[in-house]
Amino acid sequence: MATIKQVALVAGVSFTTVSHVLNNTRPVSPDARARVLKAAAELHYVPSALARSMKSRTTGTIGLIIPNNTNPYFSEVARGIEDVCYAAGYSVILCNSDDDPHKQRDYVNVLLSKRCDGMILAALSQTDGELLQKMKVPAVLLDRAPEGLVSDVVGVDNAAGGALAAAHLLALGRRRIACISGPDEIDVSRKRIDGVQRALAEHSPALALDPALLRTSDFSSAGGYQAALELLRLPPAQRPDALFCCNDLMAIGALRAAAELGVAVPGQLAVVGFDDIDLASFVHPALSSVAQDTRELGRITARCLLARILEPDAPPQQHVVVPSLRVRASSEAAGHAAVIKERAA
Repeated sequence: MATIKQVALVAGVSFTTVSHVLNNTRPVSPDARARVLKAAAELHYVPSALARSMKSRTTGTIGLIIPNNTNPYFSEVARGIEDVCYAAGYSVILCNSDDDPHKQRDYVNVLLSKRCDGMILAALSQTDGELLQKMKVPAVLLDRAPEGLVSDVVGVDNAAGGALAAAHLLALGRRRIACISGPDEIDVSRKRIDGVQRALAEHSPALALDPALLRTSDFSSAGGYQAALELLRLPPAQRPDALFCCNDLMAIGALRAAAELGVAVPGQLAVVGFDDIDLASFVHPALSSVAQDTRELGRITARCLLARILEPDAPPQQHVVVPSLRVRASSEAAGHAAVIKERAA
């Protein structure tokens, strides 16, 4: 890799002149400027980010820690974050924690050691929250915030989303509503299930989520597939007629399980997911989902962090995105009506 002194040697100027040309810090004659730029291009010179950061006390980088970038939800959120950060002159360093607290803590320390100008974290343990407060690094949390941590948070009203899904299924006449949640320790998943339970109670005091129809999985398609197989293999009187999954990947796995077992969707089983990832429109049948515009969620998060970097002492911000329901073929009313009529006959 070429150095600034090599550029100066080829251009026939001092290395301070090269610095002034590349950083626009002092007027330089047109002839000298042209020679410097020509030499830098020929040598493929790249300015030292470390040297610049030492001078400006900034690195132009944002750290982003997400549980898993193979999950389309997080990929879409990350893209929204990157779009805004790149436009503002920042590069994004992406880290996957795999929902592993130890790996997550290691990445927090790595990003701190690289002196990132700010961090966005889609999952955070209590100890990481204490570390961030101690280091005073600008940070924004996506959905999950440790108790007592004063920080900017951008999230979705997860309970409202769960309630939307349940109300839709109840309106279809479904009463045996099963749920596939994410890991027990993930707060957003618990809130979505709480929303389902709230909607059931509001519909009828006697209506409640049957513990036998609740399964815990890992937010993956394979996990949703296995959980749905268990539910759909229950004795006929106990089987669900509707299924709410706490993310779209698990719902897509559930659609596969229903197809393998010959369970008609939506006729015998209405299915609703959460996140409304792009893939939801292209599976068969197309998946109904609680939508939150994931890319825009990423943009909001990035703007929140950039505002925090500019004004470190501003009061913490809480941005709550209100979800909506996208009804598609997996929970259409017509299919259920046909089944009811057939049973009556």
